[in-house]
Amino acid sequence: MAAVKHPFVLVICGPTASGKSNTALEIALQQDGEIVSADSMQIYRGMDIGTAKVTPKEQALIRHHLIDCCEPGESFSVARFKELATAAIRDIQARGKLAIVCGGTGQYIRALVQGITYVEIPADLNLRATLNQRAREEGLNSLFRELSEVDPVAAQTIKPQDQKRIVRALEIYHQTGRPKTDHVAESLLQGPEFNFIVYCLNHQRAVLYDKINQRVQTMIDQGLVEEVRQLMASTAGTAATTAWQAIGYKEIIAYLQGQKGLQEAVSDIAQATRRYAKRQLTWFRKMPDVHWIEDLSPDQAACLILDELKKQAIF
Repeated sequence: MAAVKHPFVLVICGPTASGKSNTALEIALQQDGEIVSADSMQIYRGMDIGTAKVTPKEQALIRHHLIDCCEPGESFSVARFKELATAAIRDIQARGKLAIVCGGTGQYIRALVQGITYVEIPADLNLRATLNQRAREEGLNSLFRELSEVDPVAAQTIKPQDQKRIVRALEIYHQTGRPKTDHVAESLLQGPEFNFIVYCLNHQRAVLYDKINQRVQTMIDQGLVEEVRQLMASTAGTAATTAWQAIGYKEIIAYLQGQKGLQEAVSDIAQATRRYAKRQLTWFRKMPDVHWIEDLSPDQAACLILDELKKQAIF
C-alpha cells in the first residue's frame, strides 16, 4: 500500500464567528485539502443561513464532507458523526489529499481527537418518563443525590439543575447496571485512529461578541426569517425536532408563531450565540495539545498555521 502523503489530520476549531471556515478554506486551497465539517447543525439540508453554512461557491472550490447529509427531522448522534468523519478522512488521505476537520461542536472534535469509541445505549423512553415524573414529584435534588451515590464522577461534571443530563445519566445506570462513567472510560481505551494537529481560533471577548452580533444581523439580512418559514412549511410546522432547537431557528419560530417581535428574536439569537461561544471555549480549553491563535483574521491565521507546519517539516 502506498504511503499516505499527509499522515496527519489538521483540525481548525473555535467558537462561532471566529473565522474557522475561511481559515480552513484558505489552507485547503493552498495545500490540496478537503474539509470535514464538525458542525452539529450544518449536517441538515435547508438550514443554510442560520448555521452560517459554507456557500455553494465555496463548496465548488473545495470539497466539503458531512454537510447536507440529513433532513431536519432526522436524529444524528456523536457516534454517527465519528463514524462518517472517520470514513471521510480515510477517503481523503487515500486520495493523497490533506484532511482538514473544521467546526465548533466540541463533542464532535473531542470524539475524533481523543478516539472515543461510543457504544450506543438507546433511550428508554418509559424509564426516562418515570425519572422525569420523579423529578416533578420528589424534586430534582432527589435525583441528583441518587446520581451522586451511583456515579459520583458524573455528578461532579453535571450541574444540579441540569435535569436532562441527570436523567440521562440515571437512565444509563438503571438500563445497564453500570454508571455512565464506566462506559465513558471504556470508550477511551482504543485511542485516536489518526495523528491530529489541533488549532483553536479565538478573539478578545468584546471583539468576538461584536463579530457574533454582526453575523446575526447578516443572517437576518440574508433571509433567515424566510428560510425558517419555508422549513416549517416543509416539515408540517413541527418545532419538536433536534434541528429546530438550534440557535437562530427556535427564536425565529417563536417570532413566526407570534410569541415575540422580530427585534426581540434577533436580540435573543445574539445573546444565545454569545452564551454558546462561551461553552465552546470551555470545551476546547479542556482539550490537551491545542494550539491557540488569538486575534487574527482568517488569512493571517492560515498563514501562521502553514508557517508553523512548514517549520516542523510537516509540509
